[in-house]
Amino acid sequence: MATTIFRNGRIYTGDSRHLFVQALVVRDGIVHDLGSDTDMLLQYGGTDATIIDLQGYTATPGLIDSHLHLGWLGLTFLQLDLSKARSKDEMLVLLKEKAQATPENTWIQGYGWDENLFADGGGIPAIEELDQAAPHCPILLARICGHANLVNSKALELCGYHRDMEVPAGGVIVHDPVSGKPTGMLLETASNLITKHIPRPDYDQLKQSLRSSIHYAMAHGLTGAHTEDLRELGGLAQTYRLYDELINGEELALRSNLLVYYPHMHELCDLNMTAGYGNAHVQIGAVKIFADGALGRRTAYLSAPYADDPSTSGYPVHEQDELTELVRQARGLGMPIAVHTIGDKALEMVLDSLDQFPAVAYRDRLIHTQILRPDLLDRLKHPHRIADIQPRFLAGDFPWVMDRVGQERIQHSYIWKTMMDHGIICAAGSDTPVEPIDPLLGIHAAVTRKAPGETHEGYFPQEKLTMEEAIHLFTLGSAQVTNEDHVKGTLSRGKYADMTVYSKDLFTIDPDELLSTKVMMTIIGGKVCYTS
Repeated sequence: MATTIFRNGRIYTGDSRHLFVQALVVRDGIVHDLGSDTDMLLQYGGTDATIIDLQGYTATPGLIDSHLHLGWLGLTFLQLDLSKARSKDEMLVLLKEKAQATPENTWIQGYGWDENLFADGGGIPAIEELDQAAPHCPILLARICGHANLVNSKALELCGYHRDMEVPAGGVIVHDPVSGKPTGMLLETASNLITKHIPRPDYDQLKQSLRSSIHYAMAHGLTGAHTEDLRELGGLAQTYRLYDELINGEELALRSNLLVYYPHMHELCDLNMTAGYGNAHVQIGAVKIFADGALGRRTAYLSAPYADDPSTSGYPVHEQDELTELVRQARGLGMPIAVHTIGDKALEMVLDSLDQFPAVAYRDRLIHTQILRPDLLDRLKHPHRIADIQPRFLAGDFPWVMDRVGQERIQHSYIWKTMMDHGIICAAGSDTPVEPIDPLLGIHAAVTRKAPGETHEGYFPQEKLTMEEAIHLFTLGSAQVTNEDHVKGTLSRGKYADMTVYSKDLFTIDPDELLSTKVMMTIIGGKVCYTS
């Protein structure tokens, strides 16, 4: 039996029986024992043992991102990055430069623009400006949230646009209220009119892009990821095959839980798969559903109008009976659901649907839960429900979100401390590429309640988490989502030997030092999968 001893570390286990240890003994990928360097080396340090020196660095249980999009992330490596644009003009310059290097009629895809960061107040580029920047190429530029896209006239032409064309349910083609012409903005599922005309990467390109994002995840300390990729990677069968070949076949090791976008539920039957299907490294997860959109473009569904635009409360992606039917179909397959719910009305709708069905073996997850009315707290507190939160959203959303939802409602938004104190099971993720994948940025947002570079005491500082609470979200909390807390989430005897090792001691530094902390090692099943 192969033995590896990780020694000379400050290892935070997350297990109250032995919260910090110096050394950890691994056999066949499992934590066999842990304690002091002296004891572990004396008992297990024979000639056949591999000794790995942690050089005094701090380690925690392996970090697990409870909600991201590795397939989408991989594809962004091939696209125009607009996330650094700080004005409309900067965005248009980047697009023009890309267009000048792009052959005629070749699609330009970009991602990451965010008008809330535009310092010049110039607003979002109009379709005429997009046409001028890229007159010979069709374009599709995704907003940072993924719930809005910009297109030019050439893209609309290729999709056969006309004023009365049918738009997919839940989607909107935005028109100028005066001229009646399209502005270039597509909301939610309206982008499906465009994406079906964009040539898809072939299998080898998808595999290479996913390989890159898996390495990227491990380089940022992740040992596990709950990922939704079927739209990017070509359906359930192909997505599972890609992960199986890369993680099991090439031994990339990242423990991946694959969410199944609801239009692909029928594939679960065809492939005889259900939640938990797979092995310790690649598993089928929940059925993914969208209940609403995002706050940035006011498509998140609120129970009262937006404070800065009383003409709208956002809107649901599915009406109540449609949502209930999707839950019914998932339950018929024995599947849990994972539902994107940002607005309080969207959350209420999902809970109303869930209340009509018994729980299944795996927990349902309510993703984002950004606005949470007090009356919904008790309904979310349920042993079979998880609040799947994204702490980094706070850094990206404040301060503009306070004007968006208003002073009264913001008191019940991003209330992670309240949720945890109320007994709601919480997990944390990044939603990358919507936000950066780096979990230390999420931990920083959770403990400081501010964006990097800000010097105030934090937005609603009473909701700050301790370092242990924030790490819990990315470790044991994320393990609870998939009922794997008996094998993940803490460094305890009999659990997977998954660890993240850092250049600084997370428990003694000023929280702002998280921003300069590096991942030194990512260890999965006792195997060093990344080293700085």
